[in-house]
Amino acid sequence: MYKFFVPKDQIKENEIYITGTDVNHISNVLRLKLNDKILISSKETDNETDNETEKAYVSEIIKFSKDSVVCRIIDIEAKSVESNVNIDLYQGLPKADKMEYIIQKATELGVKRIIPVDMKRCVVKIDKKSEAKKIDRWQKIAEVAAKQSKRDIIPKIENIIKIEEICKNTTKYDIILLAYENENKTTLKDELQELKKNIDSKKLNIGIIIGPEGGLSEIEVNKLIDANAKCVSLGKRILRTETAPIVMISDIIYEFEL
Repeated sequence: MYKFFVPKDQIKENEIYITGTDVNHISNVLRLKLNDKILISSKETDNETDNETEKAYVSEIIKFSKDSVVCRIIDIEAKSVESNVNIDLYQGLPKADKMEYIIQKATELGVKRIIPVDMKRCVVKIDKKSEAKKIDRWQKIAEVAAKQSKRDIIPKIENIIKIEEICKNTTKYDIILLAYENENKTTLKDELQELKKNIDSKKLNIGIIIGPEGGLSEIEVNKLIDANAKCVSLGKRILRTETAPIVMISDIIYEFEL
């Protein structure tokens, strides 16, 4: 079944109203018909607390119009596809095409939030005028990837922040991991195995930090270490900024997802 997302206020009792660009996609691209079944979830999910919206409605198309597709709820999928591990990705701003790739793959893998970070060595600099358009585009990419991978939620793309704002947020995580090419003692595997020994893995909150193409500066790394981030090596080879988050997320999911 195809997957779609709608705002909460378009889910009314046993009917769901799909509007916007999805109407054309359903009618003219997918060419779905009356009585065809689709999956629908709410777009508006509080990724940390609102578990009620982490579900998918099995729905049957009952009406087409120019501006909407009306569906009747016939069942609720009992099993959520969402992970028991809440992963937030703090990504140093890379070039545009790389950021879009990272958002797509991180969404498919199951992250809950993606936070772009303006770091010292970022090649790309986004001014306040352009930021809203960028965030909107990135959010759309996350939505498409969530549909394709049949997620129950769409990861939230946050506004661009600075390193200092990460430092203020480290206490909300069970662990926050910093991928650093100059770390030669502690591996990602070491930290994950240690975490496994000392914490209940049924519901983990993990933050991961990835530098841009030029990596993190020593000053930035020291600030993050002082804020209790754990530096980890991702192996013997240096990974690209768009490869590192995929490796980290995959390893975390492998270790902790139930």
